[in-house]
Amino acid sequence: MTEDIRTADDEQNAEVERELAWRAKSVGLAVLDVDDAELMHSWRSDPVVAHHMGIWPRSLTAVRERIERDIEDDDRDDFLILPHDGTPVGHVALTGQNIVNGTAQVELMLAAQHRGYGHATAALDALVDLAFGELPMYRVTAETHTDNAPALAVLAKSGFTREGISRAACLHRGRRHDLAVFSLLRPEWEELDRPRAWDA
Repeated sequence: MTEDIRTADDEQNAEVERELAWRAKSVGLAVLDVDDAELMHSWRSDPVVAHHMGIWPRSLTAVRERIERDIEDDDRDDFLILPHDGTPVGHVALTGQNIVNGTAQVELMLAAQHRGYGHATAALDALVDLAFGELPMYRVTAETHTDNAPALAVLAKSGFTREGISRAACLHRGRRHDLAVFSLLRPEWEELDRPRAWDA
């Protein structure tokens, strides 16, 4: 686990109150905006995050342009994860939304210094509550490296079922990584014994 270190950027971001699009017990989700590009860039550039997610650093301009493109994409919703103190601690998204088939994928990135406090599980639970409680999704999926222990634990805790392995599906730092494929179906979500986001 890493120590919870509040940077000057964290303090500045905490002072700006964000309007929450979705609220759960311990976190809120605020719509990602182009003004969040520097924050997203700093998270993506962190070696711990880059290793766990299998990403490589991009320029700030590229991150900003990607956010601009994603905002225009009707098949995805991107959010900052905000605990009660208002400090952005990560990013979560519902992507590839297919309303006809009722399918979507989840993406989750938590800043390394904010891991170990339950924010990832809370954010993922809130996002699947949005997918099944407000949107007509029936199947939500996720993929992660088979050696990404924190992500594997969060997915299992949120009720996702490990379906299988996509062998050697990702190249990162000169190595091929297997991807674990997870899913959560609407009937499984309905059976989860936990409060829903709207019960917070």
